[in-house]
Amino acid sequence: MPINIALVGSGIFAKEEHLPAIQATPSLSLKAVYSRSLKSAQALSEKLSDVELYSDDQDGKNFSDLLKRDDIKGVVIALPIPAQPAYIKKALAAGKHVLAEKPIAKDVATAQDLLSWTQSQSNTTATYTVAENFRFLDSFLYGSDQISSLGRILTFRVRVAAFVQPGGKYYETAWRKKPEYQGGFLLDGGVHFIAAARLLLSGGKQNMKIASAFTAQLQEHLPPVDTLNATIQLSNGSSGTLAISFGTTDTGSEYLVACEKGSVHVSRGKVTVTKVGEEAEVKEFKDEGNGVKQEIGAWAESLEKGVRNEMQSPEEALKDLKVLEACLRSGEQGGKPLEIEQ
Repeated sequence: MPINIALVGSGIFAKEEHLPAIQATPSLSLKAVYSRSLKSAQALSEKLSDVELYSDDQDGKNFSDLLKRDDIKGVVIALPIPAQPAYIKKALAAGKHVLAEKPIAKDVATAQDLLSWTQSQSNTTATYTVAENFRFLDSFLYGSDQISSLGRILTFRVRVAAFVQPGGKYYETAWRKKPEYQGGFLLDGGVHFIAAARLLLSGGKQNMKIASAFTAQLQEHLPPVDTLNATIQLSNGSSGTLAISFGTTDTGSEYLVACEKGSVHVSRGKVTVTKVGEEAEVKEFKDEGNGVKQEIGAWAESLEKGVRNEMQSPEEALKDLKVLEACLRSGEQGGKPLEIEQ
């Protein structure tokens, strides 16, 4: 029997990514959709059948009413960053398993408060997980595995560059256009790239330890900052760079980890492994997509087994946020080196 779930949120990512991923997972059955307005819930569910719609502008059909349904076992939450913690708490309190979009919260303090609250709920068996699709991309998983056999990490480089222009579908989302949270797109999108970098570095058993960063708002329409350039020291004393910009004419993404016995380069579903003294080996992952189907599938499997997938743990998502927040705080202090809380 499929597990009945609800989709909470009807924005771009919920419609274009979560909905198809849920539909592609045989062990899940979508039974309800919630959005703040009935109109937006209808827009997401126009081609669906056997799905009940909940919204704040319907009597007896709000979020609390949805949570009263015994047949629904879990919820996928994809709401604006500042709004999510309240919905997460309500769902867990009602005994529903939660998979909530990244980042875990708007800042570390809010995330830690949320985690403390969830850990105090000893009367529920509901699990709280965070959706970070980059942790389920085969190219990064393969890259991390390759790094594990190449000895000590010497250096690394992460570069992700794009230009978020006015008129773009994500930019024109009201809560992203005027962010009520630190970092703007650097928080919303940047945690993906930090998660990917941390996954690769974990192959060499390394954590990011100290950050020294410069931040800037290069584009007037991308407050409060859109660009981050950081030097990061690892736990073994080696260092590397993390460069993320949503306000530049540069484009592309690349992740490079250089080790004693060779290097691993990941870019757009292609992994190049160059071992010392050997020809480079290239492996492509053409069907990996953006990892959302894999993460939804992993969540469904964890619900079936009754055991949380630790790649989706809120503690893991908090570590991504701690790296980003340390970089932002360092940038505010002119590049002052700051320890990244473990």
